[in-house]
Amino acid sequence: VPEEGSGCPVPRLPWTSVLRLALILSLTGVVAYCFLCIQLRGQPESPARDMAELQLNHTGQRQKITLHWFGGPALGRSFVNGLRLDDNGQLCVQRDGIYRLHIQVTLANCSSSTQATRPPRATLTVGICSPAAHSISLLRLSFHGGCVASSQRLTPLTHGDTLCTNLTLPLLPSPNADETFFGVQLVHP
Repeated sequence: VPEEGSGCPVPRLPWTSVLRLALILSLTGVVAYCFLCIQLRGQPESPARDMAELQLNHTGQRQKITLHWFGGPALGRSFVNGLRLDDNGQLCVQRDGIYRLHIQVTLANCSSSTQATRPPRATLTVGICSPAAHSISLLRLSFHGGCVASSQRLTPLTHGDTLCTNLTLPLLPSPNADETFFGVQLVHP
């Protein structure tokens, strides 16, 4: 009959401790690998957002109904990003998508006393003027006897569309950037 508790201790490996350490090292390795993969790959780029905020390019008496715009960082709040202004100050779309258009035009030297000198059907329109086969009016606004017309809308535009803004002659728009502006923003490609 063997005696219990002989005086010679038998070394035992702490298997539970070894397994626990292996699990912790494995999980740490997986987390480090994922972190490095994300860092090396970089964050996905946000989609380009075509947008423009334009000011009126007003020089003297108007000879045509079309308003001409300009934009750029030198003008302060005005910019063009992803769209293009042609030589006539009209905005050209470079990417298909749904765009938000907004416009405000304030008439120069306008007051209630000048109301009688304004044409009764004074209108501001925004439309696609080029290509001619795709020509369509997008916004048609009336001044309703007042001095300001403003609106916004969502509309699909395609690459190559050129947007024109027309104001009834002989009305003069205010050149003040706080009173007369035109903007476009891609909201969904």
